[in-house]
Amino acid sequence: MYIFTGIQSLNLLHYTKGVIPMWKEVQYFKEYKQRLAKHAGRARARHIVANAVYVVSVGTNDFLENYYLLVTGRFLQFTVAEYQDFLVARAAEFLTAIYRLGARRVTFAGLSAIGCVPLERTLNLLGGGGCNEEYNQVARDYNVKVKAMIARLRAELRGFRLAYINVYDDMVDLIQHPEKLGLENVSEGCCATGKVEMGFMCNDKSPLTCDDADKYFFWDSFHPTEKINRFFAKGTTAASLSLLT
Repeated sequence: MYIFTGIQSLNLLHYTKGVIPMWKEVQYFKEYKQRLAKHAGRARARHIVANAVYVVSVGTNDFLENYYLLVTGRFLQFTVAEYQDFLVARAAEFLTAIYRLGARRVTFAGLSAIGCVPLERTLNLLGGGGCNEEYNQVARDYNVKVKAMIARLRAELRGFRLAYINVYDDMVDLIQHPEKLGLENVSEGCCATGKVEMGFMCNDKSPLTCDDADKYFFWDSFHPTEKINRFFAKGTTAASLSLLT
């Protein structure tokens, strides 16, 4: 299994923070193929690349950490609909690029309910700290466009098997029915206050951090806990295995 994750829209702010743009991922994939051919031989390398399963997960950073981040100015360049179209076009280019490099079995994750991450709840003062439904609608509209793009590529690229991962509905279902996974808190992160902290702000010195992260959907104000990642990994693995039959 080969996993691609990063951002579709190049922004130097993200690049310096270590988030890899998708064009760079293509470069890394080319380098991987070259190293693999040296190790296994060209014929064996082509076989491995063609029969591997690829997981692509992008989008959240493009919206919450790029379009809606005032310092980037993306909202001045695009309307929301135009930005969705821009990202879907970049995704299509990326998928076409890895297809031409030999990838044939790919899962592509749709956007999650980005308005429900704790940081966006914290900022949603007018909404009483609930999910930002404007952002969730943006995610739903983007996902519709992604599914249409995937259908088009399936028709255009012979032998290209693409599976869409419906992260949005699975996430909303868990938030509305937390008892399904034994969750007790789906609105705040386990780390510290659970409202704004993320990344390096979450460590063994953070005050108030919860005793049992398995009872939380989110680890910090942006990222899921290990338990939730395992849940989504199972769904992605099932979709990936379906591409092998």
